[in-house]
Amino acid sequence: MDRKWWKEAVVYQIYPRSFMDSNGDGVGDLQGVILKLDYLRELGIDVIWLSPINKSPNDDNGYDISDYRDIMDEFGTMQDFDELLHEAHLRGIKIMLDLVVNHSSDEHPWFIEAKKSKDNAYRDYYMWHPGKEDGSEPNNWGSRFGGSAWEYDENSGEYYLHIYSKKQPDLNWENPALRGEVYDLMTFWLDKGVDGFRMDVINMLSKTEGLPDGKVREGFKYGDGVPLYCDGPKIHDYLQEMNREVLSKYDIITVGETLGVNVEQAKLYTGANRNELNMVFHFEHVFLGDGKLGKWSPEPWKLTELKTILSRWQYGLREDGWNSLYWSNHDQPRAVSRFGNDSPEYRTISAKMLATCLHMLQGTPYIYQGEEIGMTNVRFDNLSDYRDIQTVNAYRDFVGGEQLSHPEMMESIYQRSRDNGRTPVQWTDGHNAGFTEGTPWIGVHENHKEINVERDRKDPDSIYHYYRKLIQLRKEHGIIVYGTYDILMDENEQIYAFTRTLGEEQLVVICNFSDQLPVFELPRHIPFSSKELLISNYTVDTKEEIATITLRPYEARVYRLV
Repeated sequence: MDRKWWKEAVVYQIYPRSFMDSNGDGVGDLQGVILKLDYLRELGIDVIWLSPINKSPNDDNGYDISDYRDIMDEFGTMQDFDELLHEAHLRGIKIMLDLVVNHSSDEHPWFIEAKKSKDNAYRDYYMWHPGKEDGSEPNNWGSRFGGSAWEYDENSGEYYLHIYSKKQPDLNWENPALRGEVYDLMTFWLDKGVDGFRMDVINMLSKTEGLPDGKVREGFKYGDGVPLYCDGPKIHDYLQEMNREVLSKYDIITVGETLGVNVEQAKLYTGANRNELNMVFHFEHVFLGDGKLGKWSPEPWKLTELKTILSRWQYGLREDGWNSLYWSNHDQPRAVSRFGNDSPEYRTISAKMLATCLHMLQGTPYIYQGEEIGMTNVRFDNLSDYRDIQTVNAYRDFVGGEQLSHPEMMESIYQRSRDNGRTPVQWTDGHNAGFTEGTPWIGVHENHKEINVERDRKDPDSIYHYYRKLIQLRKEHGIIVYGTYDILMDENEQIYAFTRTLGEEQLVVICNFSDQLPVFELPRHIPFSSKELLISNYTVDTKEEIATITLRPYEARVYRLV
């Protein structure tokens, strides 16, 4: 297998607004990240992925960019960013920026110009269309933040497309001048020394020609445009051009956020000879349990479903392409609340189990801030405590539309709101969890008294130190990066077990996803002359035979067999 530094790396995602506030205004900032670089170096990570730091009016917390070459006022200045880049590099940590180029802010100078007239030079930087004969929207697509995906402009009598907020108009990638602008701004950051890009909804750049109506699903007012604006007819042309004009000139990490892609499509984005991206984020496992109203009507899911999804991606990209491994991010609930057990009894042990499972799969692992101490979902009392535009709009649509009652919607929000992952990092058990001296932009989780970095660093048996060991093992054992994956006990609803194989060496990874005591049985076809316990989340007798193991609740073990 072709060896690359980004395959061997561990990436840590920082959502700057919630990471660390250095100046007491209640909002995390770049100086706050600088303050915590030694902490991240101690953890052992290789790359920081920074969620958007560009200038923005913050309709969607920075994913609405008004100036691609400047820093958001709340986060600091370009001088602060240059200092962060320098200090990170001094510590051997690379910086990956969020590239948001499916849409801009409606306050970007391009859009301000585009609205002035139909013949403005910037008009064609965006997707403008006249309405239907009756004056209604050009098609029935719904915005991913609720409502129509079209906004009417009184001045020109036309609509513009916004797959997200109406303050996030979609850019028109059919326009070569627009593509040139994007490549120039990418080059600007790479020439500064940035080490790569996470590309926001990058598979949405090419829309289906003619913009036909989408299918209207039960319970929804608007058509589903996903099959029509994801993986469109020219997407690979655009990404290969991007690679040719920019990416191929630098030794960087690139990962595309690709809503709705399957394994075969992922091969097109990440294949070694495709000249597009290093890897993609797929969504299959985080859509587990979505009901008829999507994540707002969550349903129970089975471990076999999760194993089927992850195995499909492990086998599918084994020969060509590369996997991104993640449980959570700024758009998802907390990992231990979603896939583990966040009760006081099992939070620590199940968080370690989840970490073991993820970091032992083949691919590049991503840690979301706070995951390394087992931060959990939050249950705010009032809707007014939530800041996420998607959550607020969903409440308006589903409770206002009488599909869900207030208690039903709040329970869905507790399980699946994006704000679960956006509460401030819990550094201490003190005032505002040590995040800020001011009033935090979003409420701090009340469990910071028990769950915080300060406590975890002092406890050698903590989740934090378990993550440190997992990262260290990855650096010491090439099999964790390059070994092939094979699933064991694929029909078991409690145990997720698999092997990793490289030459004469083999790892056996055993993870109990339940609070029961299931029995693991090592298949007879796996021969070995010696075994070594690499890591476990319980105390284990290293002399114990491994042919049959009764697992404790949420137990995880990794054995190295020779």
